[in-house]
Order: sequence, then C-alpha cells, then structure tokens
Amino acid sequence: MSHTGAAHAEDDRGERGGMRTALAGLTTRGRSFLAAGVAAALCAYVLGQPDLLRVGLLLAALPLVCATVLHRTRYRVAGGRRLSPARVPAGSEARVHLLMDNVSRLPTGLLMLQDRVPYVLGPRPRFVLDRVEPGGRREVSYRVRSDLRGRYPLGPLQLRLTDPFGMCELTRSFSTYDTLTVVPRVEPLAPVRLSGEAKGYGDGRQRSLALAGEDDIIPRGYRYGDDLRRVHWRSTARYGELMVRREEQPQRARCTVLLDTRKLAHRGAGPDSAFEWAVSGAASVLVHMLERGLSVRLLTDTGSLVPGEASAGFAGAGQESADAAGLMMDALAVIDHSDGAGLSRAYDVLRGGREGLLVAFFGDLDEVQATVAAKMCRRSGAAVAFVLSSRTWTREPADVPAPADPTEERLRLLREAGWTAVGVPRGAALDEVWRQADRERTTIRATSGTGPGEGWS
Repeated sequence: MSHTGAAHAEDDRGERGGMRTALAGLTTRGRSFLAAGVAAALCAYVLGQPDLLRVGLLLAALPLVCATVLHRTRYRVAGGRRLSPARVPAGSEARVHLLMDNVSRLPTGLLMLQDRVPYVLGPRPRFVLDRVEPGGRREVSYRVRSDLRGRYPLGPLQLRLTDPFGMCELTRSFSTYDTLTVVPRVEPLAPVRLSGEAKGYGDGRQRSLALAGEDDIIPRGYRYGDDLRRVHWRSTARYGELMVRREEQPQRARCTVLLDTRKLAHRGAGPDSAFEWAVSGAASVLVHMLERGLSVRLLTDTGSLVPGEASAGFAGAGQESADAAGLMMDALAVIDHSDGAGLSRAYDVLRGGREGLLVAFFGDLDEVQATVAAKMCRRSGAAVAFVLSSRTWTREPADVPAPADPTEERLRLLREAGWTAVGVPRGAALDEVWRQADRERTTIRATSGTGPGEGWS
C-alpha cells in the first residue's frame, strides 16, 4: 500500500499569472455580470443616474470578488493518494483512494477532481465534491486495471474550484504522483520432481556445507554445553586446549532462471504474444522456487543478473529473499526486448561458476545460438528449457507458404546436450508444459538406466 503525503494545490501557471489567471477563470455567467455592470456604469454616467451606477458597480464587483476569493484559496486545499496495492499482477485490479482536506477556515465551494492516468489503465476518473466544511475531509476512490505489465504514473491530481455563485472556475494541480507497478501474471506450478545430476542440484539439499560453499572443518574453542562427541582431539593436542568441530550449515540449493529477451527471437506483441508468455513463465518459476526455499536469481541474454552482483546474483534467506523477489518482479514488470543477437553473455555468466538448477525460456534459436545454449547446461545439475517458436505463435497469412520450422531440430540438439527441452505450443498453459518436462525427464532417466536421484519441486 502506498500513500503520498498531503500536497497543496498550486496554480497551473504559477504566481506570475496573479489576478490575470483568476480573471481568465471567469465563467460565462461571471463575464456576463461583469459586462452588464460595466455597461450599467457607463449608462449611469451618460444619463446621470446615480442609482443605476450603484447597480452597475454591484454587478461588476460580484464576479471580481468571487475570482479574488478563489485565487486566495489555492493553498487552502490539501490532498493525498493511496494505492491498494501498489504492485498488482497483470489483469488484476488496484484501487486508488483520493483524500481531500480543507485546511482553511472557510468552507469550499463545489470541487471537481480529475486524476491523470495512462490510457492503458482506463479513462480519467472525475469526481464532484459538494461543500467541504472547514477542517473537513472527503475520500473518493476508483479502480484501475491493465492487461499489460509495466510501471504507470498516477497523477498529478487536478482540482477545479468554483464559487457558490458560479462566477469563476479555476484549475489547480497537485505536485505529487504515485507509480502503479503491474507485474507479470504468476501461475501456480505443481511440485514436480525433475531429477538433477549428482554434481548439481540433485544432492544440493543433502550436502552439509558451510556458508562459503566448502566443508568447514576449522575447529573452535570449547564452550560450556558443547557436546563432547564433537571434540576435535587433533586440534586439542595442537593448541593445548579443548577444541570442538564447528556446526556445519547446509547450503541452500540454487536455481537460475534464464529469460531470452532478444528482439529477433520473438515476434508479435500484446498480452498473448510469445514474449509475454515467456516473461510470465519466468515470473512463475521464480516465485515457485522461492516458496520452496531455493536461492534464486534472474538472468537475461544480456548477462544482467537480478539480484545484482553484490549478492553473487542469488537471493538469500528470510527478508533478503523477500527483497530479492520484489526486485526480480519489478525487473520483469518493465523488461523489454534487447537488441542483442546472441546468448554468449548469458553463457559467460553461467560458465563462471558451478550452479544448480537452470530453467530457461528461449525464443527462436538458429544453429549457432542453439549450440551456445546446449553448452549452458554443463555446470548445471538439471537444465530445463522451454522453447517458443515464432512460427508457432504467429499466424501467417493463408496465401504465404510457411517455411520449414527447425524447432524440432533445435530441441533434439538441446536434449543431446543434457537439457530437458520442451516446445511450447501457442496458448499453452505453463503448468501443462511444466508437467510435460517432468514426464520427459523421468522417461530419459528410465531409458538411460540411472536411478531416480534427488528431485526438485
């Protein structure tokens, strides 16, 4: 939930406009009264009628007084905005609450509110508030919804003030605005068991490792209450005091989600495009793995990592994991096509360390990039690839002959390299292809005669 602090309405033209701005806000009724008053005053002067002069001055003074009062109240109205929630999945609604406070000692006239919102969130909401008493507050709300992920500014809020006689109408703007973040849709995934190899993810939860990733055999001094069975006698004899083995701490299993954002690998646009399916799939896998206690990172074809390099690219435990999840979802909310032509940068990141599970979402792969992708799984315990072919996801005109689709050949190359590779048909549900990858992995292990191993879920 986001809340903006109270802000005071300011004139759209600033102080330089002065009374000229106020007079420019005269309505048709106000201009008519002013013209009638001036005409009556002129007639009174020509005809020598003092009573008519008093009527003319009254008619002319009324709109001028109303404009002056409205001009002096521009800093007397405060407002705020609250989003609930500030981060929402694509296709879901968020509610925006507008708060208006009358901080002056006089009641307001009729207030007309208009909030500026991007067109993708719907029409601009407008509200009419009747008289607000001194120190009073009014709250109105409206809903916004977008099928397209992104970050959308809300505001600034515009306020139109009118006097009780309808003589003048002025527009004020607030200086603050909020940002609504629309993140990709996240689909729940089944707890499948795609087994990893012994070198990688599969035994990641079974090994007892130090936080640094190596077996920690450095002893420490004995403390009251330590189990005598943990006494390290060799170190005790060496240091001349009782030493015990440190408690070993398990290393969290790791998962890298690779998203191919190359523009030439994805065709089409909109919520039903292959690229948006891949972004939603990456978000779903990230959330799924974080919920199951894995250290997770997001990697793109450009070599960019979320979380950043400062944390070795992996989300930690507890609050660090929650913060990292927010960073990754915010990154996916605004991620767009890259201008890169290859996957070499992502491969350089993956070959730099010994990783666990690798889940990749690829677009079109030519022969060269399929070869690069095939080498990515060498340092992974288990590697799962979802390949989205543009020819499958875009409808070609009936009179245009469809060229041969090399997707099956690319899938075969990935499978021979050790990937569990699955082609994604147009409009497929992520949970279905997720289960299909599990079935294919199980079939491969049964055919090769390897044991079931330790799976991931």
